[in-house]
Order: sequence, then C-alpha cells, then structure tokens
Amino acid sequence: MKRIRVGIVGAGANTVTQHIPRLQALAGVEVVSVANRSRASAERVAQQFAIPTVYDRWEDLVAAADSDAIVVGTWPYLHARVTLAALAAGKHLLCEARMAMNAAEARQMYDAACANSHLVAQLVPSPYTLAVDATIQRLLAEGYLGELLAIDIHGGGGFIDHDAPLHWRQNGDLSGLNVLSLGIWYEALLRWVGEASRVVALGRTFVRQRRDSDGLLRAVRVPDHLDIVAEMACGAQARFQFSAVTGHAGAPSATLYGSEGTLRFSDGRLLGGGRGDAELREITIPDHERGFWRVEEEFIGAIRGTEQLRLTDFATGLKYMQFTEAVAQSMASGSVVVLPIV
Repeated sequence: MKRIRVGIVGAGANTVTQHIPRLQALAGVEVVSVANRSRASAERVAQQFAIPTVYDRWEDLVAAADSDAIVVGTWPYLHARVTLAALAAGKHLLCEARMAMNAAEARQMYDAACANSHLVAQLVPSPYTLAVDATIQRLLAEGYLGELLAIDIHGGGGFIDHDAPLHWRQNGDLSGLNVLSLGIWYEALLRWVGEASRVVALGRTFVRQRRDSDGLLRAVRVPDHLDIVAEMACGAQARFQFSAVTGHAGAPSATLYGSEGTLRFSDGRLLGGGRGDAELREITIPDHERGFWRVEEEFIGAIRGTEQLRLTDFATGLKYMQFTEAVAQSMASGSVVVLPIV
C-alpha cells in the first residue's frame, strides 16, 4: 500500500473535525505538517493531533519535500494561491469549498489542474444532499417528473441580527463573491439537472456595517438576502432565494416540478408525488443509493488509483463559481447575464 504524507494549510473547523481525523484513520496515511494563521494556533492543532512539523508560512509547507498531498482548509481568499503552488510543486490537492473568490481564480485553478492531470485535484463537496443524490438522479432518469419545468430552492432563514459581529462569510476580502449557501445548493443542482444558461439576480445588504474581531466597524458588501431567477440549460426555469432575514421561512429546501410529478428535498427527507396524488409522500432511499461523507477516503483512493474522483472535481467547481460570478454581475448591473462566463 502506497504511503501518503499530507500537509495541512489552514486548520479551520471542518479541517479539525473532519479532514485531519478522517485522514489519520486511513491506513498508510500520515498527516505530517500544518501551517495556520498563527504559529500558536498551528502548534495547538499539531499537539492535538500529534502532527510532527509546524510551519510558520504556508509557502514553506507546500514547497517542503516532506509531503505528497496538501489539504487547503483556509477561507477562499487563499484557495487559488495555495492550489497553484501545490500543483506546481507536484502535489495532490484537496481544497475546501467554496472553490475560489471569483470565476477568474476558479479558471486559473481549473487550468492548472488540467495541466497537471497526473495529480488529484479535489474540492470538498456540498454535503447537504449526499444521502439523496443517487435516488434523485435515478428518478429523473426514469421519468418520475415527466418533463422538468420549474425548480424552487430556498436556503437560510432566521430573523435579522443587527448586533452580530462580522463573520468571515460576510467579509468579501476573505470570501469573495460567495453569498450564503448559494454555491452549496447550486452544486447540488448541477448533480441533478446540470447548469444554468442565463441568470438575473437582486441582492440586499440590510446591515451595512459590523464590528470585526478587534471591535472595529467594517463595511459589509455580502448580501443578507438574495433572489435569483435562472434559465437552466435543460429547459426548466429556476428560482432561488438565499437569506439571513427570513424568520419562520422553514427548513432549507429544493423542489423540482415536472409535467407528471414533484420531488422535494428538505430537512433530510425526500418527498415525491405524481399527478394524481393528493399530497407528497416520503420516498425511501435504498441502502445501496444512500450517499454519505467520504471525502478523505475518496481523495486517498484517487491518489492510489483505486477509485475515480467523483465529488467534487474542478470542472464542477468552475461551473458553480461561474454561476456565483454571474449572480454578482447581475446584481451590480441589473441585467440578465449569459452563462458560461468566459
């Protein structure tokens, strides 16, 4: 069995709770190094997981000969830089979602991955729908909906909080054009029905300033509420709403409406009904179709050549970043934006 040595750039919550312990649980895999935002935080992670080497600079970690693969657990502002450096250094890469700050960075990452196709380049997938993806794909292929006509996706909820501190997701310098759960749900939609061809969007930032971790007021540019209408390449029309201000809106959901049936995923349950049904009923997910989180296992398996990378490749990441960019362009211009963005 091929031994694989992994370096960690950015030990955020998902990296500490998922990536590091799951990688360490795999036979023949060793997490050998870590670099975080500060030496002190990196040392805490190293001590927690018995990681032998701490680097002060991520550049030194990526360039060092002590690793074969890099996990990027930083916020999006560093994703492109670390990815390009890792691929140039001949190292496999697992990058946290969202892929990049914008479509231009995503294109650079995609092009670099294509130029180094002998290396595994993986994005952490959208996890919301893993359990039901295969069943939805099968039902669509079997004609459960008939002709897909309309799509309705709602994400978020809760009442507006004027006093909450600035979150990194609200800081465009760290998160780029990513907004709320937009990219997560669009990635799931890509798995089911494919991409959008045109989009128009309106967004609103209700709290224009928030205090950062130092107590200083910072401008907020990322919307608190976002409405999108898109024409899908498959012919359906889609409506999206992502919001941090819609109290009592209910659990996030995705509903597919067809000429002969309806499918709705919400709160971990898949519901469906046909033309003659009075209401939607829960659809049982067969055990062989039920998906689950296996990101780290798939990453290592792809490196070893024992399986093909499925979730999520850079081509898919580029598509969801192009959609994210199109939404931002439409909000700024008030016009319809055609996809894909070149």
